[in-house]
Amino acid sequence: MDYICLFVTFTAIALLGFVFVVFFEAYKRRNNHQHIEVPAIFEDPSSLKQVPCPHIVDPATKYISLIIPAFNEEHRLPGALEETMNYLHQRTLKDSSFTYEVVIIDDGSADETKRVAFEFVRKYTVDKVRVILLGRNHGKGEAIRKGMMHSRGELLLMLDADGATKVTDLEKLENQIQAVAKREYHHGDSSDSDPRFRISDVPAAVFGSRAHLEEKALATRKWYRNFLMKGFHLVVLLAAGPGIRDTQCGFKMFTRAAARKLFSNVRLKRIQGESSEYT
Repeated sequence: MDYICLFVTFTAIALLGFVFVVFFEAYKRRNNHQHIEVPAIFEDPSSLKQVPCPHIVDPATKYISLIIPAFNEEHRLPGALEETMNYLHQRTLKDSSFTYEVVIIDDGSADETKRVAFEFVRKYTVDKVRVILLGRNHGKGEAIRKGMMHSRGELLLMLDADGATKVTDLEKLENQIQAVAKREYHHGDSSDSDPRFRISDVPAAVFGSRAHLEEKALATRKWYRNFLMKGFHLVVLLAAGPGIRDTQCGFKMFTRAAARKLFSNVRLKRIQGESSEYT
């Protein structure tokens, strides 16, 4: 009995300490604007000329932007990008109104990630594929934020460079965010026939989930990782309430209005969108 009480006490102290650190860091950095000092520059590798850099406050000029943070991904990035570009091209053949861009953020990679990314810019043009170079490593959170802040889409999708999630699954998020935005716009009435409706103007977000794979993951992880995971889930439950089963999936979609509100106010460089670093 004493061991159980000690275990419960230790767990509670650890969780409270974690929550304290998160809130302390957020408080300390709430007026930190250092990330603004890192300019976003788009360069056409064919002409070596800079192209105009959009901002999240500008009107959308593409239907969807795919944001891909990359750190030392020279080996996994080519396959993921080929699959992504093939899928997007097929959608344009089916629907001429479908427009897109892929924004790759090289977060200070020490390998050939930059070269690989620019090869795709040359292949597909700077209008469809763009690269942001952060210079040094700022963390996955800052890479995502930078990509979101300088994209042109009505919808903005963040996804990992390792191709862990099938790009075709974006249609599941797309259908959900369209439905949510339409309900919000007309409070339950149909907005299909309303010419004033623009999904980019309605703040909405949809997150992918791998909760259905949890049992398999539990069986393959070390016991201490499962323990830490369960502790983190408890923190999420206490902070956000029930119903959120996966905060770590790097497959999230935002409308432009939602991204503008969220990422304009982010101050933590390494913990945002998801709490893990690159894997």
